[in-house]
Amino acid sequence: MKKTIFCFVLFLGIAASMQAQEISKNAIGIRIGDNDGFGTEVNYQRGLGDNNRLELGLGWRSADNFDAIRFTGLYQWVWNLDGGFNWYAGVGAAVGSFDFDDRFVIGRDIEEFFLNAAGTVGIEYNFDIPLLLSLDFRPEIGILNDIDDDLEFDVALSIRYQF
Repeated sequence: MKKTIFCFVLFLGIAASMQAQEISKNAIGIRIGDNDGFGTEVNYQRGLGDNNRLELGLGWRSADNFDAIRFTGLYQWVWNLDGGFNWYAGVGAAVGSFDFDDRFVIGRDIEEFFLNAAGTVGIEYNFDIPLLLSLDFRPEIGILNDIDDDLEFDVALSIRYQF
């Protein structure tokens, strides 16, 4: 019984000492990264509570032998580090299609639909003006994809306007 009371008091103390960070209700911007080719994404974040949000992105990628377009959705948890610095982590998925053009390896052009599971980990700075800068790491693994079902890593820089 003493252990239960101690754990309950400890939990209340930790909960009371946690700071509530300010997550913008809406943020829109651009995400620029590199994952098997230069990629750009128009990005929207919607705050769902004090420490979580939904991130949606419509992006395109291009490289020497492929072009891709995709829609990404991520659910994120946000924790305050200090002042305007936050870090976040989340999970989600990406769907889209790509056009693979490599006549020397496969011998044909391929257009294919894909579904990827995605995660994200990043750090962001919330300025006093309505500007949000972030750097994130997004691993993805192919679920429905005949060509490339490997684990891919995407590192990107984002700039967003908050409103």
